[in-house]
Amino acid sequence: MTEGPRIYNLFPLLVGTVQQWEGHLSRIACMGFNWVYVNPFHYPGFSGSLYAVKDYYRLHPLMEDGEHNLDTLIRRFCKRAAEYGLSVIMDLVINHTAKDSVLVEQYPQWFRRETDGLLYSPRAIDPADSRKVTIWGDLAELDYQTPSTQAALVSYFGNLIGYFIDCGIQGFRCDAAYQVPAEAWYKLIRFARFKEKGTIFLAESLGCKLEQIQALRSSGFDYLFNSAKWWDCREPWLLEQYEAFRHIAPSIAFPESHDTDRLVTDLSRQDIIDPSVVERAYRLHYLRAATFSTGVMMPLGYEFGFSHRLHVVTTRQEDWEYPRFDLSAWITAVNHLKAMTHVLNVEGPQYLVRTGSLTVVGLIRRIHGDHSWVVTYMNTDLFQPHDIQIINLDNAAHEVTPDRIGMTLHVGDTLVLAPGEARMFVSE
Repeated sequence: MTEGPRIYNLFPLLVGTVQQWEGHLSRIACMGFNWVYVNPFHYPGFSGSLYAVKDYYRLHPLMEDGEHNLDTLIRRFCKRAAEYGLSVIMDLVINHTAKDSVLVEQYPQWFRRETDGLLYSPRAIDPADSRKVTIWGDLAELDYQTPSTQAALVSYFGNLIGYFIDCGIQGFRCDAAYQVPAEAWYKLIRFARFKEKGTIFLAESLGCKLEQIQALRSSGFDYLFNSAKWWDCREPWLLEQYEAFRHIAPSIAFPESHDTDRLVTDLSRQDIIDPSVVERAYRLHYLRAATFSTGVMMPLGYEFGFSHRLHVVTTRQEDWEYPRFDLSAWITAVNHLKAMTHVLNVEGPQYLVRTGSLTVVGLIRRIHGDHSWVVTYMNTDLFQPHDIQIINLDNAAHEVTPDRIGMTLHVGDTLVLAPGEARMFVSE
């Protein structure tokens, strides 16, 4: 069985130097993750944003140790990660650079231009009001539409990918993947796999249209990111997205990310502030993310209930918080369950099952062409227990819920769920 990626996002600005990153590897591995993902660690442009890269071959000044260069430090980090059974994913930001990038000076013809000749900045139009346009003024968009320029960019970034593969990087999260043409990705991914067969590519594509995702079908991406974080467990849109995505590539869910508010912030907006209820919600959201699709990703601090949003410019080590709880043991148990359960590592058909309850949601995942399935019952009420009568199951299933004594579930049984509890049953 090939295990799906269980990814821990080690946000570098919160941790510090590359050497300090290494200090987290043991606990990341102990929690059952098999990949560690680090956001951009390159030298930034004038804005200081991790995603506004000035020089891909220089290390961010807050991450260097004053003695070693990027090559030495990243090689050592990847080697240390491997000693703990972890593979390393880095961000690949190649649809734009910082406006003061060294590439602007060296290769000005590689960039899109305004009608007056100035560098063109990426922008987004509000679909609800086309008059509202967000422009990222610290960024310069690369020109992949001109054939000769695309060829030069593919050559440059192919060399960059090869450089980091030589450093020990085994995966690339491709930022705003839909903004780079599929034919360019195809060439870059093919080159990477020729150099190192097991290299994986993850397409970051949240917020774009389904047609833009489908355009990447021929690129060769291993994984997409899905929108499970925003699902209310009832509306059909997420399962429709899942069904569309799984025919392109398996997907990865997350309970929060560096691009979102912390879960505790979302809960406070609903006036959920009781510490025990907050912790209950964190357990539910992680289990749901880990079992919804083939992959799961969790950012640094989720296990401790951190409240400060990760910021690509301003976050610093001083923003480290005192843990409101420690879910490491729970996350370890969920990750172990995911690693050991075949159906949770395959992107098969998935659908809601009737529970007869407004608060308890039932979700079944199957393996296409196989009799194996897993059903998860989730009590979305964080304050009250609920019970349901089991209907619409093919046959008996055994419980695999962490912290629960295993039971066998049959049609007609009554299942009791504590507030905010999820219970899982597998039939293999």
